Amino acid sequence: MVHPDSPPDNTIAVEIELARRRALEAIASSADAESLRTLSSELRGKRSSLTQLKTKLGSISDTDARKTTGQQINDATQAIEQALTERLGLLTKQGFATQIADERVDLTEFATADRWGHAHIVTQSTEQLEDVFIGLGFNVAEGPEVETDFYNFEALNMPKSHPARSGFDTIFLNSSIDSVVESDLVLLRTHTSPVQIRVMQTWDLPIYAVMPGRVFRRDTPDATHMPVFHQIEGLVIDRNISFGHLAGTIEAFTKAYFGSDFTSRLRPSYFPFTEPSAEFDIRRANGNWMELGGCGMVHPNVLRACRIDPDVYTGFAFGFGIDRMAKEQHGVEDIREMYTNDLRFLRQF
Repeated sequence: MVHPDSPPDNTIAVEIELARRRALEAIASSADAESLRTLSSELRGKRSSLTQLKTKLGSISDTDARKTTGQQINDATQAIEQALTERLGLLTKQGFATQIADERVDLTEFATADRWGHAHIVTQSTEQLEDVFIGLGFNVAEGPEVETDFYNFEALNMPKSHPARSGFDTIFLNSSIDSVVESDLVLLRTHTSPVQIRVMQTWDLPIYAVMPGRVFRRDTPDATHMPVFHQIEGLVIDRNISFGHLAGTIEAFTKAYFGSDFTSRLRPSYFPFTEPSAEFDIRRANGNWMELGGCGMVHPNVLRACRIDPDVYTGFAFGFGIDRMAKEQHGVEDIREMYTNDLRFLRQF
């Protein structure tokens, strides 16, 4: 190979060295990755100097000389490829660093101890409830927020005359519910009970699960109601489960979540998906009772809809609103305040 500083002559070796030097200089002077990619296409194209020199190999009659010249072209090509790769990596890194610097946002004015973000009050309550029930031996289950008539109503033994199955209480997603077959009705779930059905259909028995999630109803917002809110429901399906197990679970939950000074009670009620059914209350530290939610023994028709033999297995279910739980726990007077995104309110919790 001819030394880079050798005086130019008409040999192919000098032309190869000249082409290599010019290519390396052009690569080194590329200002950004885009211009380097354009240069790369030129250096690898049919009109590049090295490609043109390859066509001259056929004019070299001496075999050894032709082989030597071919090797020189290959060496120059490899040197150029290596330089392209290294330069592209460097320019890409520099470009990324420049982009980060240009898009940088100065947040130091917010980096004070009282401005760190934290979970929403309802999210905090949800996570606390999950931890309590996991400690009691339950698993956490989730399901879709968009449901069908079967999972939201039919499988839960809710009669077709039930008010919730009309468009006055439920948000249906079909364009016209009057012209759609019930089995094809699609809606935003009105409770997390459909998750119970899906769990009973897919999980192995026995089942000990809680189902937290967001639900939707056509409610007018007021101090205690929202059209979008959160529920948590529990389900136990096993052999020889009795109403006493339900009462004991409610009491264990009450003391684990609220404290040993709190207690619970059950009052007779009615729900289409449980029989017998009850409302459960908790007694506050001041001695007053607060209604928390509903519960009961899973109705045999619900078990049959999930292909569980009610003569072999029994179970209980319960549920209550997480938003209302958070409201009572923190002494919030108006539930709507939790969703106004007023930082003066949110920073209190």
